[in-house]
Amino acid sequence: MKELWTTMASLMGVLAFSQTLLHTVVPPELRFAFLKLFQRLFNCFSSYCYYEITEIDGVNTNELYNAVQLYLSSSASSSTTGTTSSSNRLSLTRGLNSSAITFGLANNDRLSDVFNGVSVLWEHNVTPRQSQTFSWRPLPEEKRGFTLRINKRDQPGILEQYLEFITDKASEIRRKNQDRLLYTNSRGGSLDSRGHPWESVPFKHPSTFDTLAMDPIKKREIMCDLRDFADGQAFYKRTGRAWKRGYLLYGPPGTGKSSMIAAMANFLGYDIYDLELTEVNTNSELRKLLMKTSSKSIIVIEDIDCSINLTNRKKSNGTGARNDSVSDTRSGSPGIPIPGDPDNNNGGNNSITLSGLLNFTDGLWSCCGSERIFVFTTNHIDKLDPALLRSGRMDMHIHMSYCSFPSLKILLKTYLGCEPGDISPDVSSDLAAVIDEAEMTPADISEVLIKNRRDNDKALRELLEVLRKKKTVNRRLRRRRLVAEVEDEAEEKRALDSPKEGGGGAANGGGDDVEVNYKKSEEEDNGID
Repeated sequence: MKELWTTMASLMGVLAFSQTLLHTVVPPELRFAFLKLFQRLFNCFSSYCYYEITEIDGVNTNELYNAVQLYLSSSASSSTTGTTSSSNRLSLTRGLNSSAITFGLANNDRLSDVFNGVSVLWEHNVTPRQSQTFSWRPLPEEKRGFTLRINKRDQPGILEQYLEFITDKASEIRRKNQDRLLYTNSRGGSLDSRGHPWESVPFKHPSTFDTLAMDPIKKREIMCDLRDFADGQAFYKRTGRAWKRGYLLYGPPGTGKSSMIAAMANFLGYDIYDLELTEVNTNSELRKLLMKTSSKSIIVIEDIDCSINLTNRKKSNGTGARNDSVSDTRSGSPGIPIPGDPDNNNGGNNSITLSGLLNFTDGLWSCCGSERIFVFTTNHIDKLDPALLRSGRMDMHIHMSYCSFPSLKILLKTYLGCEPGDISPDVSSDLAAVIDEAEMTPADISEVLIKNRRDNDKALRELLEVLRKKKTVNRRLRRRRLVAEVEDEAEEKRALDSPKEGGGGAANGGGDDVEVNYKKSEEEDNGID
């Protein structure tokens, strides 16, 4: 054993002497030339290509390095992607404005990946940086980079596609990790400190399609449509259409229109731009706001029938000569405030026209950007102009109706944790019998469940009682409307038959019969509950 150590020491001494002699005799230029020649010989006989991706490109940050880092962090943290690491060491990080913890490749470690059936190898190289001279921008103390190894026979077919796939995947991961933002336009079109007309806050709305009280079949239809839109870049490009889609949400207040918008944003991972039309003065300002929105976003105009004058021209044309000027949607006249008009709610400075809004949603300016969704909400769809409702502007009309029995089961599961089997068949059948005629919104039913969420039996009893009372009230209202319609018809008939003898008495008799029948119906309703 002693002789072995002596031999090793002698060899190390010979190597040290040879290295010193080599550095003394052979100039650095010649050594560098020999090194380059050796690398070229090695590359000629090697079956792999190597690509270096450094963190710093000159004085600028290499965006490809950041994309590779995000992509490999996803591969390292997932056990179902088919990737394997040569070490169990992974770095953990959490970025700014992010609620997710990401895994990263440790220093000088390797990770293999598979793309289109081709195996590649990544290596994370971290070396100390040599002492730098004076620089306007101090560089990091460590020199970081990734080395990509691809087989030479596979390199021509996958390199460009692989790097493009990594870039897209990194953008998706970055969007999911970052908190989504809710934007609103600044008052009067003013700009913030960065020169942007939008102000933002973190978007933390917890609504999802799982908690949304809606018919499950309609819900799946909307989710499939959203997914087809998000994955439809190639389709929209092939068909020559702008990559955008419009949704109109209409229905009574409290049916979940705002919750639907939040669920759409959480489902797709998009930001929301809440456009307040009353703060926009001109069509030009509206276009500038559109130009400052980002891709992968939802542009929302809530209660559009209350924002500016966009009434149905078919109805307004019959109200007088004052509305005849709105017959041409592209003339710029619809929506222009009329001084002294008591019906004008737009203010003295608002001159947004229907033409400007149509161009905003479906004109040339709507193509500035991609992957945008327009969502309009209204309580009265009949008040909107048909030009705003056609396909290409509002592609999908979603009726947010009163709570149905399938929607009620979702609310019971969400608020009380009740599965269908947890409710007795008698209570379930009673709820199903009254829910449709009660015409209660999900918001009203949710309030009943919230107050009694600690006692499921009490919550169900009180809910059933409220639904029955609402059903009775609705029946009375319907009968009163029916009586009013019959009385109006009788009055019209009386007015037409008044020149004739005996016409008025017959009409009066008919009205008395209706009144008697209505009183009987009221007495029957009083005995229902």
